[in-house]
Amino acid sequence: MLRKPLTAGLALSIALLAGTSAIAQQRVLTFNTDTSDPAPKAAFEALIADFEAEYPDIDVQVNLFDHEGYKTAIRNFLTADSPDLANWYAGNRMKPFVDAGQFMDVSDVWADNGLNEQLASAASSMTIDDKQWGVPYTYYQWGMYYNKALYEQVGAKVPETYDEFVENCKLFKDAGIDCLTTGTSAMWPGAGIFDYFNLRTNGYDFHMQLTGGEIPWTDERVRETFAQWNRLVEPGYITANAAAIDWQDAAALMSQGKAANYVMGNFAVATFKDGGMTDDTLGFFPFPTINPDVARAEDAPTDTVHIPAGAKNPEDAKTFLAFLARADVQTKLNAALGQLPVNNESTVDEADPFLSQGFEMLSTASGLAQFFDRDAPAEMAASGMEGFQEFMAYPDNLEDILTRLESDRQRIYAK
Repeated sequence: MLRKPLTAGLALSIALLAGTSAIAQQRVLTFNTDTSDPAPKAAFEALIADFEAEYPDIDVQVNLFDHEGYKTAIRNFLTADSPDLANWYAGNRMKPFVDAGQFMDVSDVWADNGLNEQLASAASSMTIDDKQWGVPYTYYQWGMYYNKALYEQVGAKVPETYDEFVENCKLFKDAGIDCLTTGTSAMWPGAGIFDYFNLRTNGYDFHMQLTGGEIPWTDERVRETFAQWNRLVEPGYITANAAAIDWQDAAALMSQGKAANYVMGNFAVATFKDGGMTDDTLGFFPFPTINPDVARAEDAPTDTVHIPAGAKNPEDAKTFLAFLARADVQTKLNAALGQLPVNNESTVDEADPFLSQGFEMLSTASGLAQFFDRDAPAEMAASGMEGFQEFMAYPDNLEDILTRLESDRQRIYAK
């Protein structure tokens, strides 16, 4: 029997219907994010393209926000019109949304994909009430950057303990060199210094309890943190008038050979190198051990993705989180971001000594703090950083500073 051939118009109509049907069958996954700067925007576009290629039945629709606007927007869209995925941060920055029931428990994603082992260093910062509430995908290290040439000049060795660091400081001071530099005109660099003294003196859990408002600032263990810090402040081992300069000014002092060490995040490497330092003259080591009985934790601001409790497509959102957590995915994503993958089975560019050292250090840490102004509520963070800045200029004011911080703690956490 002869078949009547399709007319061109009928063939086109069928093709269009088939295409419409295929599109209709795609499941939509909405993703709200503040990755709006050029590098992260491009990195996430590539990430989503890879995900859609692997899961062609899922269409990821991105809603892009600027950084500052996102801080307000997330509080609105989590209660009004939840997406399926949302960027945020680990630790106490995610805790208010967990406590409010606005983030979904994704412990099953962790258990089903071996993430408790692969993301072990960040597990504590993603866990509340023994449950995991999102997936971390990138972080960067803080620690001690130093001028190798100055160490050689005074005969100092890279220290492993804080006692050794203090001994080095005597050598640098005798040579007319600042042992430790910082610039706290914007105050946050002082918070990084406090974090490390507290983490090395009292440990991760204490640090999180303090920034969570559970421990008085007048606690003797807090005083011990400042006592260790004062071993640098009182003898004048820290750059004078640090409150009058910014962090880039302090970086310049190290590049110029006027300061030997700097507690800072890895983003400062570019600034050091702009000042003339190279891999031959710039070095890095973890903040030295103070209390040998305290497990080594690190400051590592960590970016995360969460599933809002009101997500309309939670199953595909969990598929995305599992994809995002994979070692190969995090390797590629962080190569584009210029940061570190959280998955300890990922790889980093071995040609970059600071990323390589940072990856090893963070992957083997017992816990990751998120930095003082992320771990503490905004008002407490501001009060604390003012106190840290004042302490470095006027260490004799410590009791007044701690009394003020304790008064602020009682008021702020009672809200």
